[in-house]
Parts: sequence; C-alpha cells; structure tokens
Amino acid sequence: MDLFEYRIRTLIKYKSLIWELVRRDLRLKYRRSFFGYAWSILNPLLIMAVLTTVFSLMFKKQIENYPVYLLTGRMLHEFLKNSTTSGMKSIQKNAALLKKVYVPKYIFTLAQITSCMVDFVLSLGALFIVMLVTRAPFPPTMLLMPFVIIQIYIFCCGLGFFLAQLCVFFKDIQYIYQAVMTALFYLTPIVYPITKLKKRPKIVFVITHMNPLYYYVEQFRAIVYRGELPSLYYIVGGCLLAFVMLVIGVYFFQKYKDRFILYI
Repeated sequence: MDLFEYRIRTLIKYKSLIWELVRRDLRLKYRRSFFGYAWSILNPLLIMAVLTTVFSLMFKKQIENYPVYLLTGRMLHEFLKNSTTSGMKSIQKNAALLKKVYVPKYIFTLAQITSCMVDFVLSLGALFIVMLVTRAPFPPTMLLMPFVIIQIYIFCCGLGFFLAQLCVFFKDIQYIYQAVMTALFYLTPIVYPITKLKKRPKIVFVITHMNPLYYYVEQFRAIVYRGELPSLYYIVGGCLLAFVMLVIGVYFFQKYKDRFILYI
C-alpha cells in the first residue's frame, strides 16, 4: 500500500509536467498544418470515406448504416495503435532529457498515451458528424462512452509501458509491432461483420474471446451503434484485461527502468 501511495503522490507531483508534455505532443503533431486540430476530425472522416467506398459494396446488405459501424471499430483500433506506438518510442524520444535531469521515466510514456487519448476524444466529433449525416439515432447508452474509453486507455497504458521498456533493449520491436497492428485490424470485425465468419467457428472463437481489442469494440458498438447495454461478459473481460495489462506493463517497466540509461 505504501508503494501504491508513493506512486500516486509522484503522479500528482508531476501532473503539471505531464500536461505540458501532452500539450507539446499535440502542438508538434499539428504544427504548420493549415487545419490544425481540425485534422482530428477530418482525418477519420476522409479515411472512413475511402473504406466505406471500398467495403460498403460487399457488406451494405449485411450491415445497416455501414459508415457508423466502420467508425466505431476503426477509431478504437487507431487509438490503440497510435497510443501504444507512441508510448513504445517515448523513452528513446526523450533520451536527451532523461540524461540531463531526473524525472520519473514513466511520465514520458504516460504523456504520449494521454496525448493520443485527447486526440481520440477530439476525433469523436467525426463520429457525431457521420451519425448526423446518416440520420443515425443518438441512444442514451452513448452516455457510457467514457466507461469504455477509460478501459481501453488503461489497457493502452499497460501495453505502452511494456513496449516502452522492451523497445529500449530491442529496437526491432517497433517494426514487428507495425505488422502485429495490421494483423489485428483484419482480425477484428472492423470492416466486416462477425457473421461473415460463421462457417469458421474456431476463428470466431479466437476473435471474440482471445482478441483484446474486440472486447472494447464490442462494448463501444453496443452503446453507440446498437443502442444497448454491452454484454456483461465483455464488460468484465474488458476491465480485467485493462487491469492485468497495466499490472504487467508497470511491473516490467519498473523492473528494468534503471538500465535504460545504458541503452538510450
């Protein structure tokens, strides 16, 4: 308990630094761009338009309001990919600063993931615009969106911490991870319905029970796309996955953090 309290006090102590790092990352991301922060909305809209054009002809009879279906899955995948990729590179990215002053190393990883979370929240504007244009209903269950966002944010923090310490010692992991995230995109029902795989029950089982992203996509789609409460199985599973991943990530990060300075 003393260690936990110490971590909380440290986090509170450096909260201003975390916020400044988040602001820095957001400014750098949209620096010299004409539309600035509007790209948080424009980018998912443009990609959605492309993917909808390509895939809607195949699935339009199977999926009602395909643009909303697509966005509710793709946005979560993008958040997972961007946040964990940024978190993975956070120690190397701030190597010069880490060598000059003492700052808890996890602050940089946490700031990277948090900046991606802020960007994700801004990008929800694209989802609302698409729902308005397609005349999709705004069910009251959408008020539960923060509950799902917090789950996947905690999961990304845990995975980001784990990848950050791993990338310090094995830099090739960032290239392997790109392939893993591409595979995860197609192994998650984002552009296609899960019913498309009904003749392959083993694959369906792997996707619906062993794919961590699916737990969050299914919850998000339930409250936004279908307007219903998520299954208790996916709620409990999503919370459990987030907690376990955070514990694993923090454990390995804390175990090897003192060796970072020898490799960065």
